Amino acid sequence: MVKKITIIGASGHGKVVADIAKLNGYDEIVFLDDNEAVTFCGRYQVVGTCSKLAYVDHDVFVAIGNAGIRKRIMEQYPDKSFPVLIHPHAVISDSVKIGKGTVIMAGAVVNSDSVIGEGCIINTTCSVDHDCIVGDYVHVAVGAHLCGTVSVGGETWIGAGSIVSNNVSVCAGCMIGAGSVVVKDITEKGIYMGLPAKLRRH
Repeated sequence: MVKKITIIGASGHGKVVADIAKLNGYDEIVFLDDNEAVTFCGRYQVVGTCSKLAYVDHDVFVAIGNAGIRKRIMEQYPDKSFPVLIHPHAVISDSVKIGKGTVIMAGAVVNSDSVIGEGCIINTTCSVDHDCIVGDYVHVAVGAHLCGTVSVGGETWIGAGSIVSNNVSVCAGCMIGAGSVVVKDITEKGIYMGLPAKLRRH
């Protein structure tokens, strides 16, 4: 039986997701994208716009960086099958719980008893240590690190190379700038940057 997946979003991120899907045993991979001028995403064909999603009867993955758009699409189609895609070179503890529609990329490490929500991006070489709680539609960017017992609220972006110290909570809807270090709880939605990370903009 052919294993098929339709990926939403013909972008660089989409190409990486497609390659991981292939490594997860998908035989047929196609894209949908609302830019009608795009006909291929890497070596994968774009077969139409997102309006065709309603008629898809196999697995679907939303490969769009914007958390709000990922959330909107997944909530609009609650009956679709959104698989978890894990690169074979990621290291995942068998006690980890992972929500639907999440991708975990090459070199990522997720340690014991962590919980990863729905629609998350756990990007290349990042780490999520023990007992972390990562909310829905969070993006932990390339090379970022969540130390032990960290809590990250939904739709937050943890920027590339940033660090969230252990036992720290970050509320929903935040953006942590690349290379920043979060050393205390963040309770107010906004953009945080620096060493240590401080609120730069609401």
